[in-house]
Amino acid sequence: MNAGGIHPGAIIEDGAQIGAGCVIGPFCHIGPDVRLADGVTLKSHVVVKGDTSIGAGSTIYSFACVGEIPQDLKFQGERTRLVIGARTRIRENVTINTGTAGGGGVTRVGDDCLLMAGCHIAHDVQVGDRVIVVNNAALAGHCVVEDDVIIGGLSGVHQFVRIGRGAIIGAVTMVTHDVIPYGLVQAPRGVLDGLNLVGLKRRGVARADITALRAAFQMLAQGEGTFQERARRLGGETESAYVAHIVDFVTSSSERSFLTPGQG
Repeated sequence: MNAGGIHPGAIIEDGAQIGAGCVIGPFCHIGPDVRLADGVTLKSHVVVKGDTSIGAGSTIYSFACVGEIPQDLKFQGERTRLVIGARTRIRENVTINTGTAGGGGVTRVGDDCLLMAGCHIAHDVQVGDRVIVVNNAALAGHCVVEDDVIIGGLSGVHQFVRIGRGAIIGAVTMVTHDVIPYGLVQAPRGVLDGLNLVGLKRRGVARADITALRAAFQMLAQGEGTFQERARRLGGETESAYVAHIVDFVTSSSERSFLTPGQG
């Protein structure tokens, strides 16, 4: 390494912006439109391309490819972006693509995320903060993953699917419908099998809110009317901010239908 923490074997193209205290290992390749904030670390053999910004304190491990063009046949070379937040860890062989013009033009990954080895984040995906994507899981184009979600290893999420805040997806699960906040999804074809109670307790959610969430889940599972109608009734009855978030999620617009309790 030289005094600036940049290995002489790294290739940094003219125009790239490198923040203070960055460490760039051997055989990394940094494109001309890349911006690394202060304290970013790239291990060896990392490729960062495209109009890509990496937040302060993030670390990218060997053989990850970040900011390559979308795997979308409609992509015609338009200028699109990738934005990665602060303190996010991107492990070996992860791939993250930039957006497409038809999908909003920006792929985003939030702060304090952990993207484990071999996972894929496709074009126009929006990932919140503190999200964990376990080894070899994949998010297809246009997915939305809210804060504090865990996606199990070898799982796949269909394009345009939304996964609500605090949900957990079990390993080896295919998710083809929206997942309510704090939901627990498992089984090969993705069944909404309850609430992520372990995650709620770990985050210190009050017992009253957990009780309200349990009651809300039962009403969503067994109440009269459509899933959206049950959710709207909940909205008029609850004082829990957690239940209100489920109501807002279910009643907002979506490109997909919902996973409902007991149905894949």
